[in-house]
Amino acid sequence: MAYEINDDCVNCGACVPGCPVSAITEGDGKMVVDADLCVDCGACASVCPVGAPVAQ
Repeated sequence: MAYEINDDCVNCGACVPGCPVSAITEGDGKMVVDADLCVDCGACASVCPVGAPVAQ
């Protein structure tokens, strides 16, 4: 199961350097997780200041 970034995202980019597989990129108004690359480690969720990354 990949993580997904919900609408709470403020597009700050804090999650990008936290992702060990570079699965997060900037989308239209919020960050986006590439489900094919995500290894479900939760690193993005641990650094997000608003709790936007959630396990799916």
